[in-house]
Order: sequence, then C-alpha cells, then structure tokens
Amino acid sequence: MTIGTDVVAKSPAMRRVLDLAERAAPTEATVLITGESGTGKELVADALHAAGNRCGKNLVKVNCAALSEGLLESELFGHVRGAFTGAVKDKVGRFQRAHGGSIFLDEIGEMTPAMQLRFLRVLETMEFERVGDSTPVKVDVRVIAATNRDLRRKVELGELREDLYFRLKVVEIHLPALRERRDDIPLLVHHFVSTFNRVFSKSIEAVSDSVMELFMSYHWPGNVRQLENVLEHAFVLSRRQILTPADLPSDFMKATGPGSSPNAGDPTAEVRAIFAALEQASYNKSEAARLLGISRRTLYRKLEQHRITV
Repeated sequence: MTIGTDVVAKSPAMRRVLDLAERAAPTEATVLITGESGTGKELVADALHAAGNRCGKNLVKVNCAALSEGLLESELFGHVRGAFTGAVKDKVGRFQRAHGGSIFLDEIGEMTPAMQLRFLRVLETMEFERVGDSTPVKVDVRVIAATNRDLRRKVELGELREDLYFRLKVVEIHLPALRERRDDIPLLVHHFVSTFNRVFSKSIEAVSDSVMELFMSYHWPGNVRQLENVLEHAFVLSRRQILTPADLPSDFMKATGPGSSPNAGDPTAEVRAIFAALEQASYNKSEAARLLGISRRTLYRKLEQHRITV
C-alpha cells in the first residue's frame, strides 16, 4: 500500500511528509509524529501501520492525556485480579493486545515521570509486568507516538526524560499547519464535500467562490479538523447545491472579519471578508457589521475606503 491513499494532500510540504512516511512505514523504527492539534497526526499513524509489514495485525490506540497515571498504567500493561480496588478480574493491557502489530500513543508528552521511566524500559526491552504481578510479559510491538507539544522544550524544563525523548524520536514526522499548506485547501474541501454528501445523503456540488476565498485567506488555528467542522456545520444547515457564507458558522464569520486574523493587514483579504459578510447578511449592512465584529459606522468607513458600492 502506498502512503497517501487516505491522506488528502498535494502541497510540497505535505508531499515531503508523505515521502518520509513512506520510507519509514516498512521499517520497525519508532516514529514520533509532531504538529499542532487538528493537523491529522492520527491519520498519518493509520497510514504508517497500513503501509507497513504489520498491516494485517492490530493497530491499538491510546490517548495518554485522557487517563490518570494509575489508569494509564493499567490500560497499557494490564492488571491482575485484586491488584487494586475495583480490579475484580484480570485485564489484558493494550501493549499485549497490540502484540504482532502496532500501538499508537497519542499525546505522549503528557506522561508523568514515573510512567515515562516504565515506558522507556518497555521501549528498550519490549517486556513489562502487569499491575499487581511480577511475571514478565514479552511482546513484539511497533511503537508510533504523537504530540502537539514541544518535547525538546519539555526536556529543557525537566518535564520529559531526555533518554525517552531520543528513544521516541528515531524518525520524526512533522505535520505542517493548514496555513502552511494552503494549496491543499481546495483539495480538502472537495474531499469533505464528497464525504458529507454520503453522510447526510445530500447532493451539494461545491462551495461558492466567496466561501473558497474566505477559506484560502483564513489562518485556521484549528487546522484540518476546524475546516472539517466548519463544512459539517454548513452541510447541516444548507438547502442549496452550492454552499455560501450564509451556511457557515457565525463564529467563523466573525473570525474572518477585518482585524481578527493575521491577514487583517491585507486589503484584498479584508475586501473578501466584507463581501462575504454582506452576502451572508443579504446585504443588510447592520447585520454584516455584526458578523464582522465591527460597528456599522466602521463598516461604512471601510466600504468607502475600498470603494465598495452596495
């Protein structure tokens, strides 16, 4: 299987990511996937496993930030009956369930120091003991980890063991933010339109030019996940075959208004935002000003400044 089958990308930044992932996939090397929240780290982990030699075995996933130290230890390594209050029967841990396959550890930087030490030993020996038991359990697992944190900085602050950091970072795949791969936005929009047409049994053809202009100029702090959520919202509301700014979430429209994004100094982006707000407000200037998060007087000043006649 070729990496990229399920990853929507054509930008140079993402092609470099996919090339690195394709080279790492058939190896047994531990891979650390880094990048902001919403950039698609789990999707890359899925692709690494699917393109690797363990694709016929389990890919077991764990969110390290969602569990306390005690629960995470039990989830990863399992426990025996009576190991702690509530342990009424033996439990197989996720490392054991992943035997022969891969384990994906998301938010790896959130482990406590005690868990970091135990996890480091497992990485080095592929052997562990279940909670409440002294019998070693040997496994054969490929480890893929991910984080949206700066792990090098956490090492400098003493929050992450340096030996664990280097053990995790055998191969690092860094995912660019959506604002760094704008060439992919039209491709992602087409992908999500196709996906949501199936999900909602609709036949929406595309987004309007004004919507695409907003998408291309927006800074996307929530990355691909935010784009997906904005389009899902539009699909829920729209009764047309073309999605317009009127279908987009109001908070998104406010965020695209003048003075609200890194593109605020770009007069072209500001004009696009004004036109999009006017279109959504059916050219009601008071409503358009509200959507833009500015006063009606400021809107009139900007209309005059940009020589916009409505």
